[in-house]
Amino acid sequence: MDELHQLKIGFIGAGNMAFGIAQGILKSDEVVPSNVIVSAPSKNNFPRFQVMGVAVTHSNEEVVQRSRLVFLAVKPHFVSTVLNSVSKHVTPQHILVSMAAGITLETLEQLLPGGLCVMRMMPNLPCMLQEGAMLLACGAGASQETGALLKNLLSPCGLVEVGPEAWIDAHTGLSGSGVAFQVYVFAEALADGAVKMGMPCALAQRIAAQTILGAGLLLRDAGKHPAQLRAEVCTPGGTTAYGLHALEKGGLRAATVDAVEAATERARELGRK
Repeated sequence: MDELHQLKIGFIGAGNMAFGIAQGILKSDEVVPSNVIVSAPSKNNFPRFQVMGVAVTHSNEEVVQRSRLVFLAVKPHFVSTVLNSVSKHVTPQHILVSMAAGITLETLEQLLPGGLCVMRMMPNLPCMLQEGAMLLACGAGASQETGALLKNLLSPCGLVEVGPEAWIDAHTGLSGSGVAFQVYVFAEALADGAVKMGMPCALAQRIAAQTILGAGLLLRDAGKHPAQLRAEVCTPGGTTAYGLHALEKGGLRAATVDAVEAATERARELGRK
């Protein structure tokens, strides 16, 4: 698309999320590296952007002045300070996409000139490997066309969905934070179980990672409900049935639901501060 090829893109913040998304959109070859710029107060993360041909700066104002699409990739408690410092450089032609957990569209719009195109996005860490799960929510000034443009731009980074803002905090609990407590902690526990049964630690970690990867791909691509896939593994009186019973006794299902709820509520709490 010519529109993407000519689009000037900026990132305020140079952390893992900014890097993963920049990497994904550049791999599509629709965006030219010379049209991308990243800012951060420290130069520590700059080399990995510079390797891709992306410009770097310590000036957030420069990012806004040189870009039409600006990703706000800073921690929630920095949002107000950053937007106050750049708001005078923001024009009606800008599109601002915030990745800050809990910061509502209403708050963002209050900190910026009226009528601006503002969106919220919640990515997750697998964006770094272009296997992320992202949810977009459009503000009052964002058109359906802008939403479609962003979805197309971000599609090389993984799954991209558009929905109401009310879903964003739940997505934070499900996917943004969920990779840690639903996947990484579980992978660690799987490997620990195998080590307890006599398997070498490094081998157990590799097999646990591949098991989760394979199961995730099957869940995504097979078009079946998780319960159906579970039933296909579980034979009467077999090892899986015994293992599932142990998990249910330990409260895995309830604990997972509680974890998503707790992370969602924390995201909402961040938005009220």
